[in-house]
Amino acid sequence: MNKEIDLLHIAKQAETLIAHTGDWMKLQRVAAYQIEIKTPNNLVSFVDKESELRLVQGLGEIFPAAGFIAEEGTGEKKENWNWVIDPLDGTTNFLHDVPIWCISVALCHNNEPMIGIIYDPNRHEMFVAVKDNGCFLNHVKIEVSENAQLDESLLVTGFPYDDFGREDQYINLFRSLMKKTRGIRRLGSAALDLAWVACGRFEAFYEYGLNPWDVAAGTIIITEAGGRVSGFHDGDPIFGEDIIASNGYVHEELQLQTRIFFHP
Repeated sequence: MNKEIDLLHIAKQAETLIAHTGDWMKLQRVAAYQIEIKTPNNLVSFVDKESELRLVQGLGEIFPAAGFIAEEGTGEKKENWNWVIDPLDGTTNFLHDVPIWCISVALCHNNEPMIGIIYDPNRHEMFVAVKDNGCFLNHVKIEVSENAQLDESLLVTGFPYDDFGREDQYINLFRSLMKKTRGIRRLGSAALDLAWVACGRFEAFYEYGLNPWDVAAGTIIITEAGGRVSGFHDGDPIFGEDIIASNGYVHEELQLQTRIFFHP
C-alpha cells in the first residue's frame, strides 16, 4: 500500500460527505408507486439510487484512485482500491418509516477494508474506523462488550431475502441459539447490526447470504473495536457466503453452533 495515502484524512472527508447524504435521505418520502421490486423481499427506491450517485461522485473526488463496488451498480470496480457502498442498508425499514437504516461505506485495498464508516441519520450516530487507529462513535472511542458467556449474551441476526437454500439449517440454528442466549434480535440492517456489536449493545451477529456492501464497513469497525470476524467456517466473511462478528469472547462457542448446522 502506498505510504503517502493519508487514510485518516480520507476518512474525515468521507465522513462529512456521508453525513450530508444521510441527512438528505432522512428528509425524503417515497410514494408507493416509486418503489421498485427486485424480488418480493428486496426493494429499492429513488432514495437508494440518488444517495448512491451522490456518494460515488463525492468519494470519487476525495480519492480518485479508487473504484466502486456499489449495491445499485454505480461506478466501476478497479484493481486495487475500491469503495464498497451500501447507500441505504435497511431499505424496507426506510420505506415503512421504521427508523432503523443507515449508510455503509468501506474503502478496501485488495479486498481488505482500510476504512469503515456507518452512519445512522435517525440517531445521529457516526461509526468510523481506520485500520490500526481504533474505532469511534461520534469521535468517542468504543470497544466491544467484555461479556464472555454465550448464555448471558444478546445476539442479532437477519434473514436472507432471496437465498432460501439453507432455510432449514438456519431455522434450526436460530432455535438452538434461542435456548443458549439471552435473546436474538432482528433489526433489518446488517450494517447497523455490526456497528452495534462494535459498541457493545450486542455480543455477536451472524447471517448468511449477504453481500460485500452489507458487511465491509462493519468488519473493520468491529475488529478495530477489539472484536473478531469470520465465516461460519474458514471462508471470507466479506466476499464469502456467511459471517460471524462478535466481541471475540463468545466467538468460538458461536462458531461451533453454526458448524453443527452448516456443514462446509
